[in-house]
Amino acid sequence: MATENPLWGEERIANELLVKLGIRVSPRTVRKYMRVRPPGQPRGDQRWSTFLKNHAKAILACDFFIAVTATFRMLYVFVVIEHGTRRLAHINVTANPTADWTLQQLREVVGNGGGHRYLIHDRDRIFAKHLDESISALGVEVLRSPVASPKANAICERVIGTARRECLDWLIPVSETHLRAILKYWVRHYNGGRPHSTLGPGVPDPPEKHEAVPKLKHRHRLAADALVLVKSVLGGLHHEYSLGKVPASA
Repeated sequence: MATENPLWGEERIANELLVKLGIRVSPRTVRKYMRVRPPGQPRGDQRWSTFLKNHAKAILACDFFIAVTATFRMLYVFVVIEHGTRRLAHINVTANPTADWTLQQLREVVGNGGGHRYLIHDRDRIFAKHLDESISALGVEVLRSPVASPKANAICERVIGTARRECLDWLIPVSETHLRAILKYWVRHYNGGRPHSTLGPGVPDPPEKHEAVPKLKHRHRLAADALVLVKSVLGGLHHEYSLGKVPASA
């Protein structure tokens, strides 16, 4: 119990044992067997990963990554993702990223009433002081990740890698407008048609008319009247599958 619940002290553990399991043990006895934390070592009850899990539904994370066009023009892609749902809340492209442009992108996300309380970003100079102050004024606390610690913003770093592996590594944008159109289409697939293992697996933003998949009598065999529907994504780079029914013969 002490290992699984670092916030609990000896009295809480003794009470838990008595009330829930009927085991009567003195708090002093519990303390005798509790692990002693070495001097100078952090408590470990609220690690960064613990904070992210506890507040996932209220956390936004953002970052930039670079894309190159067919004419070797360098463009900057700004990404905002929700931790709890893994939904890409916003994505946009610019050739000249500035703090004011970034602030406007964040306002579009924070101002939509999504109940967000925290925003994570790194210490890039584009995230200027006035940007953080403006976001804080909207009721969202800004959390700056430590220097040279990409794992502190791991979910956003991961989705950037996914965007490269599943989209931009296979398509060469011709212009800024073309890149924006590609990413818009891919984000629609990412949010509404791509299963995520973290969600169970599940889809971050399923369609409103999404019907539950019927339970099959056999694990590896569809019903006799079932029809597998296929939708091509990005010219066949990906496909989305769904179930339909074979039309009744006349």
